Amino acid sequence: MSGKEIGTAYIEANGLAFEVDMCGEGNKLALLLHGFPESKFSWRHQMPVFAQLGYTAWAPNLRGYGGTSRPKGREAYRMDHLLDDVAGLIDAARARGITGPVTLVSHDWGGVIGWTFALKKVRPLERFIVMNLPHPALFATRGRTWAQLKKSWYIFFFQIPWLPEKLFLARNAYAIAQAFYGMAVDKSRFPDEVLDHYRKNAQLPGAMTAMINYYRALMRSERPVEWTDPPQLDTPTLMIWGEEDAALGKELTYGTEDLVTDFTVRYLPQVSHWVQQEAPEAVNAMIRAWIEGRHVPQAGLGGRLLLADQM
Repeated sequence: MSGKEIGTAYIEANGLAFEVDMCGEGNKLALLLHGFPESKFSWRHQMPVFAQLGYTAWAPNLRGYGGTSRPKGREAYRMDHLLDDVAGLIDAARARGITGPVTLVSHDWGGVIGWTFALKKVRPLERFIVMNLPHPALFATRGRTWAQLKKSWYIFFFQIPWLPEKLFLARNAYAIAQAFYGMAVDKSRFPDEVLDHYRKNAQLPGAMTAMINYYRALMRSERPVEWTDPPQLDTPTLMIWGEEDAALGKELTYGTEDLVTDFTVRYLPQVSHWVQQEAPEAVNAMIRAWIEGRHVPQAGLGGRLLLADQM
């Protein structure tokens, strides 16, 4: 797929079939990992940018989501399996002739996987981009404050059997739509056709349970050592953070520069957790500048680039 055209294919990796959106024909790979309760669709604004920068961009539906294989049982969603999925997708890209450097791009749950993958050095990465998900070591230490625990209430709710699924799917998956529309600052970015995509995605047989099983497996598994005693990450890292995140406090980002050798962070005031969908113009400009080695622009209110940084 060249230019701005996005196509979809199924890729065999780690014993599963992944439904993957693809854009571009470059020798470099940009692998984009979505969050909860999103899908590969959440990267629709960024994929053409990577294609224009000389990448082949792959945005898979993670295991359990959309048309990707949906293993049953909580244990199938442990972190070791998720890391193997990413490694398998990179290996599959290599087998298809995409042999250049890899940039891993991640948001929300994709960021949990992305940070861990980068810290463990499962496969070589040239760059790492993470949006609205803090370094796991900082979340481990600061996520226990009362302010953050109140924001993270849903993680504990998800540990209850069957009830979360029932409530999320009730009334045509109203709670799924509200997760986006209710949290967004610029609600115009989430019209009915976007919300309907996520509603339908969650209503696929077994999908809601699979999506919640990420949280169930996380709470019942031993934490990776890289979360509690992290090595210094030497992969150049760009963090983009919507400040109006109802789930994760901005303070969780402070100190990341001490854990990452080459670290750049940009905050977007009056932009929600869904940063790459709500402020795609600013996010795309930041990604492009960072990859091209230029000054990464700052954002003003609502994710609008500051005038001095647009020149």
